[in-house]
Amino acid sequence: MILSLDKVTKSYGALKVADAISFAVPRGEALGIIGPNGAGKSTLFNLITGNVRADGGTILLGGRDVTRLPAMARVRLGIGRSFQIPQPFEKLTVFENLLTAAAFGRGLPEGEVQDGCAEILEQTGLLRRANVPAGGLTLLERKRLELARALATGPELLLLDEIAGGLTEAESHALVATIRAINAQGTTIIWIEHVLHALTRVVTRLVVLDFGRVIATGAPDEVMASKAVHQIYLGLEA
Repeated sequence: MILSLDKVTKSYGALKVADAISFAVPRGEALGIIGPNGAGKSTLFNLITGNVRADGGTILLGGRDVTRLPAMARVRLGIGRSFQIPQPFEKLTVFENLLTAAAFGRGLPEGEVQDGCAEILEQTGLLRRANVPAGGLTLLERKRLELARALATGPELLLLDEIAGGLTEAESHALVATIRAINAQGTTIIWIEHVLHALTRVVTRLVVLDFGRVIATGAPDEVMASKAVHQIYLGLEA
């Protein structure tokens, strides 16, 4: 397993945002995380990446206990992440954004990561925009840059946070093709997404969260047909 969570908990006062969450992710899998707003999805990512420290439980990355490691240490161990709202360095070019992410994420001199950055730009469809300041990108290009910056850190495990949100259907299809190719090359993916038609074209398993608890897990068709998901996630009576 590349990632294992065992009874991971997190509370803010009386509010429990992660309630004994347990699941494991095999290497190479594409796993989807769904749930209503406030279910604890982004908190889960923050716990995995180390941006938020768990109150209890254990997080293993490739069999190594990373529960108490800081975020940068986890990046160096192979966790990459995109954020729901892209926040590139807008005055830097697309290439400079990648170069910065690669150098800091891998702890290497810029000269040693330049070639890899060029390959990632081609992979994510941004090569022709390499010298454009990030502040001048379209929404799809900004999302592609967010994905590219995460890839630039050299992750074995890639966390995607609602990367398809706000895109047109054609843009969503293009992004899905890129993500599927990344997964096919061996990168494990965990993807939080509300755009279900995009998510289910990539992932082979879904985990459903509600109020910080895992309420369902399984194949996408089975999960989406379950009464619990209809009741809690879709807001329908069972």
